[in-house]
Amino acid sequence: MALTKDQEDLYRKTMEEAKAQLDTIDEEMEKEIQKARERLAKLQESKRSFRQLYEGAAQLLGIKVDLDAEGSELKQGLNGQAGDKGDSKGQGEAAAQG
Repeated sequence: MALTKDQEDLYRKTMEEAKAQLDTIDEEMEKEIQKARERLAKLQESKRSFRQLYEGAAQLLGIKVDLDAEGSELKQGLNGQAGDKGDSKGQGEAAAQG
């Protein structure tokens, strides 16, 4: 079925508008991705700072701490207490030192 000139013009206009919207969405997505990257970088810097603070305080208190490679999970905390995962053999040391 052949399109009339009016139908062809309508579909071309619709196609051009859809393309413009696609380009706009791509730009918005890139902006949002960049914002997310910047926010993650700030959070990572905060994490490094608080990890240094935590480790420094623990060292001053004579408490041995073991953070995993990412520093996200405490294996042993103050007075031998752990977040979700405790190390029972280190609890006596921390209590004796504290």
